[in-house]
Amino acid sequence: MLVIVVENAPPRLRGRLAIWLLEIRPGVYVGDYSIRVREYVWKQVEDGIGEGNAVMIWSARTESGFDFLTLGKNRRIPCEMDGVKLVSFLPLEPEKKGEAQN
Repeated sequence: MLVIVVENAPPRLRGRLAIWLLEIRPGVYVGDYSIRVREYVWKQVEDGIGEGNAVMIWSARTESGFDFLTLGKNRRIPCEMDGVKLVSFLPLEPEKKGEAQN
């Protein structure tokens, strides 16, 4: 199983992903491919994501049963603890001096 989720992705990349994967929700693509095809599709994401961000999740023989990669700016970042891949959150960016609060 392969899942790719993109946010703020250019239409061209979304179209390319739709060639290989089924878009079950906006920006959420699902399929079942070999490692070779998965790596090829991820390369397309890396080349086309622009200012957006993406995560790719696939079935793997790990303790959790899956593995994942992330790309682009996002508060969630992967981290490994005792051989298990988890997600850590970066702190919110502080407001700059002089900016009005809404």
